[in-house]
Parts: sequence; C-alpha cells; structure tokens
Amino acid sequence: MPLLEAGELRPDAWSLVEDEAPLPDGPAIVSLARLRAEAATLAGRNAPLGVALPPEAQPEEIAPFLDRLALVAVRLPKSKDGRAFTQIRALREHHGFTGEVRATGHVLPDQYAMLLRCGVSTIEVAEGTDPATWARSRDAIRIAYQAAQGADRPLSLLRRKLELA
Repeated sequence: MPLLEAGELRPDAWSLVEDEAPLPDGPAIVSLARLRAEAATLAGRNAPLGVALPPEAQPEEIAPFLDRLALVAVRLPKSKDGRAFTQIRALREHHGFTGEVRATGHVLPDQYAMLLRCGVSTIEVAEGTDPATWARSRDAIRIAYQAAQGADRPLSLLRRKLELA
C-alpha cells in the first residue's frame, strides 16, 4: 500500500513480517510479541526496525526499545476508536520518540489534520487514493484549542496575542 507523507503519495519501503517468517535485509516491521521475544537478536540488526503497536497496548510497553526503533505503526481498527491518537501523543510527548509514526487500518481523510497534530508522520492509504481529498480535509479547519506537535498555535495563544496588540 502507498503512504501519504506531507500530503504526497510515496511507496512503502517497509515489510510487515509475520512472527515466524525470516527477517528481510531491508526495513522490517515486527509484532510487539516478536520484539519482546527476540529483543537481543533484533538489537544487533543492521537494517531499520519498526514495530506494529496493537490498539490495546500502552506506549510504555515499547519504551525500552524506542532507541532501536525507526518506526512505530499504530492501527486504527475503526474510525470511532481513538486509542491510536493517545498512543501517538504519548510516544511523541512522554517518550520523546522522533522516528516515523505511521497510522494504519481504518483511517479516514477527516482524521488527517488531527493525526498530524498528534505527531503522525505517514498514513497507509489504499491504492488509487487522491491526495487532494486528504489535503482538503487537512486544510478545512486551521484553528485548534490545544497545543500539538505541529508548528501551529492554539486558539488561546492566538487570542492572547491579539489582546496584547
């Protein structure tokens, strides 16, 4: 599946690897169970490593491995399930993860702006996706109430700036 990154489609260089399958030479995404079970072996790997964080897992569970991970893939099982948003913010704000955070699963264009505000780097999208649809959703509302990972400023700070002027 292609990825949406900074409003552009790009191919996915990563391979999602089943628990029993051998690791490829290139970038590989493993399950949380495999990451735990093979932590010592995976630590010596020369290619980039990622983990698929299931919705029910807490980011604290992968905190000891974050220095070895280049990617964390979070899954949205359905559009009304907000656990991935919490996972993403915790990875960025509480654990200082600076690698790629990927949203997978049932991701809707309407969620694009909020995913970016939480700290998502890439989104796995279906073949034939039109990036313009995602851009329209991203740009529909440019004001937010709370601070986030992006460079934009929350409404409260904008209001304070206007009052001081």
